[in-house]
Amino acid sequence: MEVSGRVKVVGAEQQVSPTFKKRELVVTTDEQYPQSIMIEFVQDKSDLLNSVSVGENVKVSINLGGREWVNPQGETKYFNSIKGWRIEKIQSEAPAEQQMPPVPATEAFAPATDFKEEEHDDLPF
Repeated sequence: MEVSGRVKVVGAEQQVSPTFKKRELVVTTDEQYPQSIMIEFVQDKSDLLNSVSVGENVKVSINLGGREWVNPQGETKYFNSIKGWRIEKIQSEAPAEQQMPPVPATEAFAPATDFKEEEHDDLPF
C-alpha cells in the first residue's frame, strides 16, 4: 500500500530499547478532506527519513499491522500500526518558470486585416 502527501512532521529518532529504534513521519494527504497520517519507520528503515524535509511531497510505501492485547482486567484491546519501508520524493506541479507565459491581449486578439463586410457566412448569429 502507499500513502502520498506533503510532509508535515519528521520526528527525531527514538531509542526505545538498546536493540530497538524508531522514527515517526506525519504526512498530510491531498484529498478533499486531508488526513494527517503518522507512519513509523523502525530499525534500519528509520535512516530513510534523513533525506526528507517538512513541506516535500512524498509517496510512502507502507504495511498495515495490528495486534491484540489483554489488559489486567481481562479486556481485549486492539492496536493498529502503519509502518513505512520505502519513501520517494515526488515532483509537485511544474515550476512557474517552465510554464508558458501569458500572451498579451494585443497579440491574442489582434483585429482581422483581411475582413470584408460583404462576405457572409451561414451562422445564425
